[in-house]
Amino acid sequence: MIYLDNNATTQIDPEVVDVIAAEMRRGPANPSSQHALGRAASDRVDDAIMRIGRCLGSDLSVPGGPRLILTSGGTESNNLALSGLGDNALAGNAPTEKTLIVSSIEHASVLGFAQHAQKQGHDVRYLPVTAGGTVVVEALESVLAQIDSRAAVVSVMSANNETGVVQPIPQISDLCRRSGALLHVDATQSIGKLPATISDLPVDAISFTPHKFHGPVGVAGLWIAPGIKLRPLLCGGEQQLLTRPGTEPVSLVLGMARAMELAVENQSANCRMMEGLRDRFEAALGGAIADLMIHGQDETRLPGTSCVSFPGTDRQSMLMALDMSGVACSSGSACSSGSSPPSHVLLAMGCPQWAVSSAIRFSLSRFSTIADVDTAAERILTVYNRLSS
Repeated sequence: MIYLDNNATTQIDPEVVDVIAAEMRRGPANPSSQHALGRAASDRVDDAIMRIGRCLGSDLSVPGGPRLILTSGGTESNNLALSGLGDNALAGNAPTEKTLIVSSIEHASVLGFAQHAQKQGHDVRYLPVTAGGTVVVEALESVLAQIDSRAAVVSVMSANNETGVVQPIPQISDLCRRSGALLHVDATQSIGKLPATISDLPVDAISFTPHKFHGPVGVAGLWIAPGIKLRPLLCGGEQQLLTRPGTEPVSLVLGMARAMELAVENQSANCRMMEGLRDRFEAALGGAIADLMIHGQDETRLPGTSCVSFPGTDRQSMLMALDMSGVACSSGSACSSGSSPPSHVLLAMGCPQWAVSSAIRFSLSRFSTIADVDTAAERILTVYNRLSS
């Protein structure tokens, strides 16, 4: 099986496995325990958090400075950010006093939260995207001019999980800063693939999860800027200054720190390698299929993402046939591909119906090889020729 579904999850790095296994072999480790074993575990978690901060260009050791909140995954980080940003944002006041602004191509964890908030009577606005898949910044500017922007929370992903199209976060950040709106960025897909220096980008909250960059599943982070209040989602414990109660998974936190270090250490070289493989892969498919559509091809994209529509086929038939042929890929976000609904991302981009119904996502990683993409392209073309004939 050739694995081309790395935007869903990645192979864990063997070095990260070693870190996790070594920590688990230490024995019981609850960072909240007051005895020596607990204190030592707490120290290891604190050290891991500091190392993650260094990778992000953020000093997490400063009292009253930025914070890193540990969560169970990207979905929880996104929900915690959207529910808790600001002084009881989206709660505790008249519904119209708070506004949530999200792009129409966000991950299901963001759009699901927005739809739930909307059903409860909150003011929710959705930003359109261009045909190329980038958020229309002018639309955000227009929305912020219509409302009390100081009571607004904006959420835009750094790069789309289906198309790989990189979003104009610097412009959005500047606009939010000038208007007084809070900005949350879902950076789940971009860590290790795009520069991740937070100090150069004034945002209020950033979500990420290590299983997207060869780390463990079951742990994630939510970076919070200095001075930002965050209302917790959960009750029942005093961990993490009451912001996110629950026992911290020490081994997974250490694994996340090592995975992030590995992701950023050779980021430039890894990105060039993945971009070269992606272009080789797309050239092989495009050279054999005249009407092939590669979404976001003319935009800045993540180096390893190809979202491709195959004329004359449907995505479910292609997915099943490719799975049988030994190519692992997807028809969109892994959080919704089980039921395989039409891609809300491609619909928001205004793609023709044939392109929406035949879109397949292929995503590479730093462990992908030339042999992988060449063999996968051969298998994909064989399947396509059989299904489209």
